[in-house]
Amino acid sequence: MSSITRLHTGPRMSQAVIHNGTAYLAGQVGAEGKSVAEQTESILGKIDALLDEAGTDKTKLLTAQIWCANMETDFAEMNAVWDAWVPAGNAPARWTGEAKLATPGYLVEIIVTAAV
Repeated sequence: MSSITRLHTGPRMSQAVIHNGTAYLAGQVGAEGKSVAEQTESILGKIDALLDEAGTDKTKLLTAQIWCANMETDFAEMNAVWDAWVPAGNAPARWTGEAKLATPGYLVEIIVTAAV
């Protein structure tokens, strides 16, 4: 039986779960009230830290799911930060959609999966 490692586990969720050489990260959000770019930068910093703690990094991303509160106004600004962060030649399979997030102050949420 393969082991399961959970990082930063609370009563509702873990921030990351590692199983069979794959790290699954919970959705990450930035500080409420900040701009789309600032939230995206913060989120990507959290993702970098969690991936590092899981023993991997952004060059091993497999998938990314991105939710924007408003695709019309937020998509380009989020993409500018994302494009500067994602390693050339190592872009994950990605899908992006519009969703009502947990609070009105959250403009972006990003969920990734990576190989370990």
